[in-house]
Amino acid sequence: MKKRYDVIVIGAGSVGQPTAFFLAKEGVKVLCIDKNASSGQGQNKAAIGGVRATHSDPAKIEICQQSLEIFSTCKERYGLDVGWKKGGYCFPVYREKEEALFKGMLEGQKKHNLNINWEPPDRIKELIPGINPNGLRGGTYSPDDGQISPLLAAEAFETNAIENGADFLFHSEVIGLVIKQNKVCGVKTAKDTYFADIVVNAAGAYAQKIGEMAGIAIPISPDSHEAGISAPIAEFLGPMVVDLREGDEGKTSNMYFGQNHENAIIFCYTPNPLIRGIDRRSTSEFMPTIAKRLVSIMPRFKNLQIRRLWRGLYPMTPDGFAIVGKAPKIDNFYLGVGMCGQGLMLGPGVAKNIASLILTGKPSIDEEIFKDLSPERDFYAGKAETLK
Repeated sequence: MKKRYDVIVIGAGSVGQPTAFFLAKEGVKVLCIDKNASSGQGQNKAAIGGVRATHSDPAKIEICQQSLEIFSTCKERYGLDVGWKKGGYCFPVYREKEEALFKGMLEGQKKHNLNINWEPPDRIKELIPGINPNGLRGGTYSPDDGQISPLLAAEAFETNAIENGADFLFHSEVIGLVIKQNKVCGVKTAKDTYFADIVVNAAGAYAQKIGEMAGIAIPISPDSHEAGISAPIAEFLGPMVVDLREGDEGKTSNMYFGQNHENAIIFCYTPNPLIRGIDRRSTSEFMPTIAKRLVSIMPRFKNLQIRRLWRGLYPMTPDGFAIVGKAPKIDNFYLGVGMCGQGLMLGPGVAKNIASLILTGKPSIDEEIFKDLSPERDFYAGKAETLK
């Protein structure tokens, strides 16, 4: 393996893989390093596969629109299957406060070309056959959103990056950075040192540790979320479904589920309070809690056979937004970190913007909107997106 590259990407996950791909296809000599055995083995494989541009923040909307365009055309453009399913996202509403919230966001969402509308109860019942109709007020539906397979996507980006000349190095934990005259110019592993003109930190939940090696503080604090998947059932459900209500007497926040391209039901909820740290062992309370929530909104799930449970990490920032761009105080160091549990849907769009910054000096979305993700922003200014 070569020792000198144009760009070294740390992390072969939701952001690192497509970053390596987008750079390699432009002729950049790229090395992607990961401590795991293969691509997508960190938080990427813990995702349940939902990909949406349905957000309330302009930067997330525009970057996820880029991701959707990439995922939805991956098979036609590159000949690789990522398990794309264009079923949309649906947010059913049972309470007045969510109705006011969603209706209040529509104008801003449509301003950024998001295809979304408020739908009446009968339409929601068509989109989600068997949904509990009691108190259903309607909901939003964005048909251009969808789902992918995280594992297939990992294989697709790595395969394409390699075909375009990128190198991948696994079983290689980064233990230090080579810094000369305030510039990052290389990466140290336990076995060897590799040099490059530019280094990209795409290390997910461990991005803070990589930042410390460069002498910068990256405000990321992981918490964990549990998820699961059923055995396949007859196909009936198109969209991913998000219920923003609290559940189990306030012990859970939003809950979401969908039917993937293999017809299994995938599901997750946000615990309350959040479970801080990097422990990824399954908990005893998750399955009883999620079962109660799933059956309450979808009674037809009462006999669902569950195949597997797991936990993944959300690398959270103080304001709930990703950190993307040139790192402060040090040259040649770029950040694509702090995806806040949305790395799969943000990843290709973030990667496209990082590649554009490296190649042209400008992001691929509007520069003013892109500033919302700046590593030098005020993380404690009080801004927070309403659709997590």
